[in-house]
Amino acid sequence: MLPGVKCLSHHLGLVGLDLEVSSILLLVFLALSIWILTQVLIYVHHYYINCQRLRCFPQPPLKNWFFGHMGLTMASEERFHYILDLNQQFGDAHIWWSGPLIPVIRFFHPQVITPLLKASAFILPKDTIFYKFLENWLGEGLLLSKGEKWSRHRRMLTPAFHFDVLKPYVKIFNQSVDIMHAKWRRLHVEDGNYLEMFEHISLMTLDSLQKCIFSHNSNCQEKPSAYISAILEISSLVAKRADQPLLYWDALYYLTSQGRHFSRACRLVKDFSNVIIQDRRRILTQQGTKALLRDKGKSKTFDFIDILLLAKDEDGKTLSDKDIQAEADTFMFRGHDTTASGISWALYNLAQHQEYQDRCRQEIQELLRGRQPEQIEWDDLAQMPFLTMCIKESLRLHPPVLGISRRCAKDIKLSDGRIIPKGNICMISIFGIHYNPTVWPNPEVYDPYRFDINKSPKIPPMAFIPFSAGPSPSFLM
Repeated sequence: MLPGVKCLSHHLGLVGLDLEVSSILLLVFLALSIWILTQVLIYVHHYYINCQRLRCFPQPPLKNWFFGHMGLTMASEERFHYILDLNQQFGDAHIWWSGPLIPVIRFFHPQVITPLLKASAFILPKDTIFYKFLENWLGEGLLLSKGEKWSRHRRMLTPAFHFDVLKPYVKIFNQSVDIMHAKWRRLHVEDGNYLEMFEHISLMTLDSLQKCIFSHNSNCQEKPSAYISAILEISSLVAKRADQPLLYWDALYYLTSQGRHFSRACRLVKDFSNVIIQDRRRILTQQGTKALLRDKGKSKTFDFIDILLLAKDEDGKTLSDKDIQAEADTFMFRGHDTTASGISWALYNLAQHQEYQDRCRQEIQELLRGRQPEQIEWDDLAQMPFLTMCIKESLRLHPPVLGISRRCAKDIKLSDGRIIPKGNICMISIFGIHYNPTVWPNPEVYDPYRFDINKSPKIPPMAFIPFSAGPSPSFLM
């Protein structure tokens, strides 16, 4: 044995072993070392090439080499102003480093993002870094699934959004809002003029969703509900975790108090939906599809679970209970917070602009013509053009979905010739696009007439995307 080999054997603790065994172990160690070194060199090479190819995009000053741009802003309002400043300084796109190794290309102009939003889900799939926090709760629903599974589920869920299915929900919405209004009147008498609206509106949207998805009335607007509390807790914990990079690692996160609370809340939510799904599955098995359709036809209301249980793909296959649970949980998550945010900001902006509020009120009074507000129906919704303009302008100023995150599965060529290399993360800033002064003059001014189709110039495609867009929508909170 050579002296160098003897020295290496000594350091590895192989001196006492048989020469042949020692030699084999040394060969394994050297082969593993060479493989690791090769992988490191390949990664460094790819990293260098990627950085060179990304030089076509400008880059704001880093906080430092290790954190990149992370931690430059903490408070939400400060972060939004910083985004607007970047928009002004760097134009349509720039690089944002999440740590030393992860570049994110951020986009702020509708013309640049069009190829990204029109790309298929196979070319530009969702980025797992930002969505993996939700996997334990939402499973592989439409938000987190990808590829063929996403396409299959999307086709199977299309009937859930047919007008004939959605029309009866208006009555449910009216009932939930009536409960909220009655509570507001009571609180106004008891506590005076101050009222924190978002909490109540959030409960109202959760109440509506429970009725539309599960046909379950928890009376959550009037008394505490463990299920509703768990959903609110999960949403809060996910938002907190997004701002704590050290907790991105699941093994560490679930050792913390946050992780334990998250797991406990997920179990409660899943147990609730699983009980309802199993009960409905049992009824469907006992009655049969035709009898169930006949009974539901009499009530003229199909909830989301009904549609999922009856859904079949091109081969006649149905969704599993796990898939149904994932889709139901996904719609509870995606539906309540974004809707509550949109409604709250719309009411806030109308409260700040009395002239627009008065015109909306007049428009609705003329539409009702003596009918009570709770008698409003589906067809009436299209007869309120000015209120629609006010809602759209509010969604422009305060989009419930702040950004869309995708990862390129292949090189993507933008309209100006720049290329996003394969493997990189793209983040489309909906907030930045909605405040882009080259698209929206005086973007910080609340002006519903921007959406007046008879007077305003045509809005560019992809300039208004408050709830995301494209064949495989996904979002960041």
